[in-house]
Amino acid sequence: MNTYSMYFFTIILIGISFKKDKIKTKKALKKAWKAFSNILPEFLGVIMLVGILLAVLDPNLISNLLGEESGWIGVIISACVGGITLIPGFVAFPTAAMLIKNGAGYMQIGAFISALMMVGVVTMPVEIKYFGKRLTILRNIFAFLFSFIVAYVIGKVVGGI
Repeated sequence: MNTYSMYFFTIILIGISFKKDKIKTKKALKKAWKAFSNILPEFLGVIMLVGILLAVLDPNLISNLLGEESGWIGVIISACVGGITLIPGFVAFPTAAMLIKNGAGYMQIGAFISALMMVGVVTMPVEIKYFGKRLTILRNIFAFLFSFIVAYVIGKVVGGI
């Protein structure tokens, strides 16, 4: 019901905006559609990849690799995968939710998400070009180490430790 309320509220606000200024509202809707259509292929590709991975990897395997029982080994695996992977945030969080539903632990997902958002192995060449090799490497090392701190804190808060 909450989703329908948000849609209803959004339609009302668009109606008010349209009544105030038709030209600006049309321009804003066109920009929004363009942004959505630019994001959609990437979003669908990642969702399909996650869907295929969840179909191939059964919850027991996910639980063994990334579950609470995997401990710090699972955290290390998650942080490494997160650091290497390039997924936008709007896809990463639903992916994390799907992994948790299929048996992944909170600490492991915390390390995965924080490394995913902060460590940029794939983007290092561009970062080196603008910030230099030393700064890029230091930033990525500190970000990677911080993902373990995040995992530890989440473990303490959720009770995984």
